[in-house]
Amino acid sequence: MSDMAPRAAPVKLLSIVIPARDEEGCVCSTVEHLHVELRLHNIPHEIIAVDDGSTDRTWELLVQLAARLPVLLPLKNEGPHGFGRAVIRGLDQMKGDAAVIMMGDESDDNRDVVRYWETLNEGYDCVFGSRFMKGGGVIDYPRVKLILNRLANFFIRILFKIKLNDTTNAFKAYRRTVIEGCRPLISPHFNLTVELPLKAIVRGYSWKVIPITWRNRRTGPSKLKIKEMGSRYLFICLYIWLEKYFSRDDYRRRH
Repeated sequence: MSDMAPRAAPVKLLSIVIPARDEEGCVCSTVEHLHVELRLHNIPHEIIAVDDGSTDRTWELLVQLAARLPVLLPLKNEGPHGFGRAVIRGLDQMKGDAAVIMMGDESDDNRDVVRYWETLNEGYDCVFGSRFMKGGGVIDYPRVKLILNRLANFFIRILFKIKLNDTTNAFKAYRRTVIEGCRPLISPHFNLTVELPLKAIVRGYSWKVIPITWRNRRTGPSKLKIKEMGSRYLFICLYIWLEKYFSRDDYRRRH
C-alpha cells in the first residue's frame, strides 16, 4: 500500500468502463447484474460499455439494453481495435469522478465494485484488487495461465519493488485525477492493465490493495492471447521503469 495518507474528496459519481468484443452471450447480463448491485447500495453510477469491433450482436444488444437502462452508455471503438484502445475510449467519455475498469464476461464480482467505491471514499486515489491475497480467490483459472500470471507478477514486484501481487489484473479503480495524471496512455492492448497501475504508483498517487474474487468466463473464448502479449507487457514495464529511475520526477504528482 502507498505510504501517503488518504486525503482525496468523496466520490460522487462512479463510472464503470466495460470493453466488449464478441460478448453477445454475457455482456447484457454483466451490465444488468452490475446495475442491480450498485442500485441496492445507493451508489450513483454510469456504465460505459465499449464495443471493440464485435462481429456478433454485441452492439445491437447493448443499444437495445440502453433503451431501457438510462445509466448505460454504449460506445463504439471504431478502430483501430484493441482492449486498451477500447478502455481509453470509455475513459475519455466518463462523467464520473472515479472509474472502475471491468471485464464484460462476468468474471469480476459486482460486490467488489461496491468495495472499491467504499475504499475510494476512504480518501485513496486508486484501489487495486488482488486475487492472490488473504480473502481473495480464483475459480476455474486455467493452470497454464495461472503459472504465467504468477511469474509475470513476481517479475513486476521485483522490478518495481512493490508489494502489489496482481498488477496484471484489469479490474481496478482510479479517480479521474489519476487517469488524467497518467496520460498519455499508450498501451493499445491488454498491456494497459499494467500501464495504469504502475504509472499511478510511480507518479505518487495513493493506493490500497483489497482482496477480490475472480471466476473464469462462462461463455465464449478468452480475448487475451498470451503469445501476443509477452513482449507488449515487457515493453510497458520497462518504459515505466525508465520513468521511475531516470525522469527526475518530471511526471510525478505535485502535492
